[in-house]
Amino acid sequence: MAQFRLQGSKVLAVDMAGDAVKAKNGSMVAYEGEMTFKKMTGGGDGLRGMVTRRLTGEQMEVMEVKGSGTCYFADRASEINLVALHGETLYVESSNLLCTDAALRTGTTFTGLRGASQGNGFFTTTVEGTGQAAILSDGTAIALRVTPQTPLQVDPGAYIAHTGSLRQHFQSGVNFRTFIGEGSGEAFQIRFEGDGLVYVQPSERNTIGGDL
Repeated sequence: MAQFRLQGSKVLAVDMAGDAVKAKNGSMVAYEGEMTFKKMTGGGDGLRGMVTRRLTGEQMEVMEVKGSGTCYFADRASEINLVALHGETLYVESSNLLCTDAALRTGTTFTGLRGASQGNGFFTTTVEGTGQAAILSDGTAIALRVTPQTPLQVDPGAYIAHTGSLRQHFQSGVNFRTFIGEGSGEAFQIRFEGDGLVYVQPSERNTIGGDL
């Protein structure tokens, strides 16, 4: 299995010995050894994933990198965060997914109104199985634990990904920007309940939640 490691906080090094990984198209910045690169059609596995992305506009161009040596990946100087999966599912915005072990299955899942609030469509990317994934963030991300006793509210623009058995509720109310006078219109939050981890970045992507 390919070995993921960080070179600083903004470059992912993947050591391979005949292994393969799936990475965001165009994210390779350098490599040592013998590597082959093949563009893959669609971001999800199988016809269903491809059709879903076309219908929803959830675009994720992926390449397969295979070989022996070390390949380095980066994306617009974004921070990189490693996530180890042990037979579980990672739910991640497609724009925040940098690289996964080739053995991990990728697809899509319905997110309901949360996706609409971010302008990213109603579906999000899933990564399932055992292996490593690298996700991107604008600034250093934090992983916040959710338990049955401690639910979590997250601004939709700061959400990156989550794992575990979590339920999402899209709720109106006051968001963080409203407190400092930058909110406009109705504000929204995502409420997570259950048991799992939620990855949050310290910067907000543009959303349309404040204008709904």
